[in-house]
Amino acid sequence: MKRICMIGVGYVGLVTGACLADLGNRVVCVNRDERKAANLRKGILPIYEPGLEEIVHRNSEAGRLFFTTSYDEGVKDAEFVFISVGTPSGLEGEADLQHVHDAAVEIAKRLDHPLIIVNKSTVPIGTGDWVADIVRENMPDPSIPFWVVSNPEFLREGSGVYDFMNPDRIVLGSLSREAAERVAELYYPLQAETIITDLRTAEMIKYASNCFLATKISFINEIAAICESLGADVKEVARGMGTDKRIGPHFLGAGIGWGGSCFPKDVKALIHMATTHGTRPQLLRAVMEINYDQRKRIINHLRDILGSYRGKVVGLLGLAFKPNTDDMRDAPSITLARLLVAEGAQVKAYDPVAMETAKRAMQDVPVTYCNDPYEVAKDADALILVTEWNEFKQLDMQRIKDLMRQPILMDGRNIYDPPRMRELGFIYRGVGRGHNGGLVRSQ
Repeated sequence: MKRICMIGVGYVGLVTGACLADLGNRVVCVNRDERKAANLRKGILPIYEPGLEEIVHRNSEAGRLFFTTSYDEGVKDAEFVFISVGTPSGLEGEADLQHVHDAAVEIAKRLDHPLIIVNKSTVPIGTGDWVADIVRENMPDPSIPFWVVSNPEFLREGSGVYDFMNPDRIVLGSLSREAAERVAELYYPLQAETIITDLRTAEMIKYASNCFLATKISFINEIAAICESLGADVKEVARGMGTDKRIGPHFLGAGIGWGGSCFPKDVKALIHMATTHGTRPQLLRAVMEINYDQRKRIINHLRDILGSYRGKVVGLLGLAFKPNTDDMRDAPSITLARLLVAEGAQVKAYDPVAMETAKRAMQDVPVTYCNDPYEVAKDADALILVTEWNEFKQLDMQRIKDLMRQPILMDGRNIYDPPRMRELGFIYRGVGRGHNGGLVRSQ
């Protein structure tokens, strides 16, 4: 049983800490928010993530998982200390490393035995060296050895527990191969491919991976716009592309675009790093621009159908940035709601999980929150499918249509069958569906 301290109990820290405990380790999670720590001790989680609550309960009861506000309690006797704190975007898109700095200082003050410090947060290239410098400057006894290892996470919100237990790869970077191999031992039960490299390369692998996935989504959304103009169906185009092993089918779903805590922040951060070091990240800038334009395209297409939003009721089906999470960070629904309200529409909305989070995220936006999708549809002039929750795939669409004032359906995730929707009487528009599937050229 390894002794691990996890600094930070946000999405990554909580999933990683709970899963490491489930692998048989003793994990102490440190967070300065007493209310959050107290709730976690009671089994009340701050996030929604399928399967996580069960793992937290099981390992807390087994005496392997602990929650505290005390760095003393967390660092004492720990063999590994993971830094898993937030790195939000600054004004210029740069990653704000204040929480990483504070964590490194607190660890250093208590460093009285050999220790491996693991950077789990997504951090700019060079942060591992910077953390080592901070620790050296603040440790009471400079003769005590420590090592810094970069171990970027690749957890998808909504399937984080599965991704931890079934990783495509484990990436580790360090100036000490021995330290990296010791961290690799923590993941040995998962039997995943392990890539050991230097600190900066490991940090770059994380950014490059997320930016590439964001690029695939923006690419297919640009193709969708072209499909709309030329009368092709982007779903069939993506299917034809995805069968090519060099391309693959994943992240080729045209729609409203990406949001969340990772892609927007990481693309901005890499753009900032590139520009400050003298390179021109033109592709990454285009990826961002296409993504945010996609939200406006949905609004523009629906306006073309309605004529004007003034006095119209528009319902949003889904609020979270993706299914199986309550995360509203940079969710497309926020942009849509703001644009609709600005043009005089009344906005109604429903999400199976993210309602309370959405109310906090959109305090300044007058949205009517409903109890179910049918309440959203009642007397609505149009519906926009925003988040592809399974619940929305199983709706009684005839009932939905009958409840609406005007049966206009904007399928922002292309989950419905266009001929079937039209057969039911909907004025149906998908994203990039061409003449056969959805949006048609304006005359």
